[in-house]
Amino acid sequence: MLHEELRTIRDPVLRKVQDHPFWSGLRDGSLPGEALAYFVRQDTAFLLPAYARALARCAAAAPDDAAALLLGQSVVGTLEARDELRAAYTSFAAGHGLPALDEGSAVAPATHAHASFFGAATATSFHAGLGALLPMVWFNHEVSDRLKDGVVPGSRYADWSVAYHPGDSYQYAVRAFLDLVDRAGEECSAAERRVMVEQFSIGAQYEWDFAESCLQQGSWPM
Repeated sequence: MLHEELRTIRDPVLRKVQDHPFWSGLRDGSLPGEALAYFVRQDTAFLLPAYARALARCAAAAPDDAAALLLGQSVVGTLEARDELRAAYTSFAAGHGLPALDEGSAVAPATHAHASFFGAATATSFHAGLGALLPMVWFNHEVSDRLKDGVVPGSRYADWSVAYHPGDSYQYAVRAFLDLVDRAGEECSAAERRVMVEQFSIGAQYEWDFAESCLQQGSWPM
């Protein structure tokens, strides 16, 4: 199955992401509040909307109704998750002395590059888009589980780890996406399969880049 091949690409990058000071700082409470506020602003204002639109383009190019339905449902789920994340942060920040979201801040270069990658891949082909879109949903599942299960009890972000987690049902959405990738990998040409793998590899690296840009948020123009 294709997702098992992709897992060998994912795992080393996922370990780097999990060990990154942004995510480890959330687990142990050492992350500056400004970095979390920056993450939520960039994610909800720019990255998640770009991801939703990329899902919609991929759905429009889907070869069958089942794929179009799954991707279309993911558009709705992504935008609803965006709104829930913003609301959760606003509530959390008010009770924990964290910065409010800076509604006037511009898209950061790393966020812009990541969002543009989604747009370019889904404009290329269905298979390129599918490969590019998989890392975000797959990494988010693993990272949010690790955050919830690994947060230091009583630390600064213990409550946030629960608020950030998409819920246990999210695993079924991830499984459905992986099943779609496996089916596409079986039915496509060798060249299309290579494109899926290449785009997945690039998308996985962007997951680390986004964490790095949020940790280094003070270096970006606000």
